[in-house]
Amino acid sequence: QVQLVESGGGLVQAGGSLRLSCEASGRIFSIDQINPMAWYRQAPGKQRELVASITSGGSTNYADSVKGRFTISRDNAKNTVWLQMNSLKPEDTADYYCKGFHIFDGRDYWGQGTQVTVST
Repeated sequence: QVQLVESGGGLVQAGGSLRLSCEASGRIFSIDQINPMAWYRQAPGKQRELVASITSGGSTNYADSVKGRFTISRDNAKNTVWLQMNSLKPEDTADYYCKGFHIFDGRDYWGQGTQVTVST
């Protein structure tokens, strides 16, 4: 089993910044066995959507709504992926989830989520 634990959520005013962290632990030798890793979010009453993803080689992909404001990064030595969120907007309010695909298990693992609230 692999555990993904998110942290860093909270309440912030519009225009502010937050940095989310996702730390992987469990049956992995290194986080590059979890590839890709991604951040998703789910706002109340809406479907879960992809925010950003990153491969073990560092290739990234972003939702159009966050391009230029959010940055995903990973530190394989620390088994951690981050999501730096700048210029936050009220529409960014959601529960944010970390997801990773374990290349040997052949399945996705999800974290428990962290709540982000952006006030006007």
